[in-house]
Amino acid sequence: MGYRSQGSPRRSSGQKFQKSQHEKAKTKARKHREKGKTFQEEKPIASPEETAQKTINRLKKLGEQKFAVSPFSQYFDDWLINLKEALSEFVLNPAANVDETFKNELERLVAKVERELAEIKQAEGASDRSAKELADKNHLLVEIDAEYAAHTREIGPRRNSEIQNLSLKVKNLESELDRVRAMKTSIIGFTKKARAQKETETLQKLESAKTELKSAVQEFKVEQEKLHDDYENRKQVVIGQVQRLEKEVEKTEDDLSLNARFAACEGLVEAVNMLLDRKMADSASLTAQ
Repeated sequence: MGYRSQGSPRRSSGQKFQKSQHEKAKTKARKHREKGKTFQEEKPIASPEETAQKTINRLKKLGEQKFAVSPFSQYFDDWLINLKEALSEFVLNPAANVDETFKNELERLVAKVERELAEIKQAEGASDRSAKELADKNHLLVEIDAEYAAHTREIGPRRNSEIQNLSLKVKNLESELDRVRAMKTSIIGFTKKARAQKETETLQKLESAKTELKSAVQEFKVEQEKLHDDYENRKQVVIGQVQRLEKEVEKTEDDLSLNARFAACEGLVEAVNMLLDRKMADSASLTAQ
């Protein structure tokens, strides 16, 4: 009995020691939190001028931002989000203390740049369609050249073959005429009258062959000229379309939104500065009273 009663006080002492250590840890943690809270509370609040300057810097950076490659409209949505975030942070900051005049100007300028960017985006869409049409027209020019070359190659051999045959016919008739004229009338049954008749017949055939040859040459010439004229007329129409489309595409090779975005940000910077001027004037008026 006596042994068990002696061991009990020692266990009670250990429990008190553990509780004491736990309480100390809790107290230390609480003081640490309070110290951090006090530090946060003591953090200096930005002045209206500092708040405004921060916003102005962001606006100037957004106004000077350049987009990498076309179509530039792919960047418009992100740019507008960044612009509205910068303005929202300023408006919601108590230090800014914005008034209705500033809010109205802000809404006007943002609506204006949104409208301008929408119009530029639409123009870029039209330019993309023009670029695709331009590629089709350039391809058509290649097809027109190929078709003309193919027709020219087809006419050449046919013309050469026909003219060669007609030329040979003329040459043979000329040779036959020479032989007729050289024939002697002493041959049995071949009189001067028969020779004259043969010569006349051969001469008629020769003249007919020469006329046919001349006509064939002229027909091929007319056919070649018509083919060339049709080719040139068709090609010139497409070239005119290509030139028009190239001008439309060139319009959007540069970022047309740069001026609109710069002007919007400059207007917003001016609105912020005018807000500061009004606040300073109000403050001076109150001080004078």
